[in-house]
Parts: sequence; C-alpha cells; structure tokens
Amino acid sequence: MSNVSPSGTPMAASPLTRAVLEIDEYASGLGWDRPARLFALVDTARLRAQEPGLASQLGLEAGEAAAAYTPIEQEELPKGKPLDEFLGTIAWPDAVVGCALTVERLMLPPSAEASVPEGLNEAALAKWVARHPDRQEVRMTVAVLRNGAREAAIRLREKDSPNEVLTGADLVPGLAEALAATFEG
Repeated sequence: MSNVSPSGTPMAASPLTRAVLEIDEYASGLGWDRPARLFALVDTARLRAQEPGLASQLGLEAGEAAAAYTPIEQEELPKGKPLDEFLGTIAWPDAVVGCALTVERLMLPPSAEASVPEGLNEAALAKWVARHPDRQEVRMTVAVLRNGAREAAIRLREKDSPNEVLTGADLVPGLAEALAATFEG
C-alpha cells in the first residue's frame, strides 16, 4: 500500500489533513505570488447524494473512492480589503462543513524575532520583515471545520516540494481563529 495518492498528495491520517494538502497542491500548481484563496469544505458523500450534477462536474463520480471533504474555491477575495475585515463578513450556508484559506506571507525564523525593533506599526513592521536577510516566503493553507477541528500546511518557497510541506493543527493559530469565527453567529 502506497502512502501517496494517485494525485501525488501524501496520504494523511485525517480527512482534514488530506483536504489541506489537496488545497496546498492546487495552490502550488498555480505558482507563487498569488492572492489569498478561500475554499468552502463540503461533505463529499452528502454532495454526491444531494447535488449529483455538481459532484459529476467536480469529478466526484459515484462508486469511486473520494476524500471525505471536497474543497470548493470561492470567488476571488476583494482587493484592498484587509483579510480579517473580509473574513468578518462571511456567513456560510449549512451545507458547508468547514472552510480553508491559502495565503502567502513573509516569515522570520525564531532566531530573528529578538532583533525586531520595538514600537513599529503594522506597515513599518511589514517593511522591516521584507528587508530582513533571513526572511522566508511561505504559503500557508489553514482549514477549520464547524466542529472545531483545525489543520494547517506550510510550504516554504525555497523548499517548494510536496515532501517538504509541514502540517499541524496549531501552526497558524490566529488565522485558524479567524476562519473558525466565520461559523459563529
């Protein structure tokens, strides 16, 4: 038994991890320097039963093995609106069991955090990080389910390979909290 799916995505222990890796693989195929992308996660079996035409359009033919969750990309995020403000405007229909977001950011290794100047506002801090010699470009894919489950995948631009993707539930807690809030209220 192989630990890699036919699409090349490593087989993962949980269905949510598989969904995150599927989205990461999709984003990787689009290349770098892309805007953030938002996905609804739907229950694949429910989608097949309730929307057979859409399931067929998405390549989820009955009888074939399929992932538990099917990511459905949403419309492009509005340009110029801060991500947290945009996420605060989302209300998901009941059929959506989770959501995911993929976004590119610059990160510093923990060793560089001690050298961050005090008192910088968000814009000044972003400029400082962008000029730092140890900065790394990363693509983060974070998913949450209505039931509270979370998963994330982080891919470094300099190690752009499916075998180099780091996964874990608590890698990007702030973004996971923001996504979870889209199911409240």
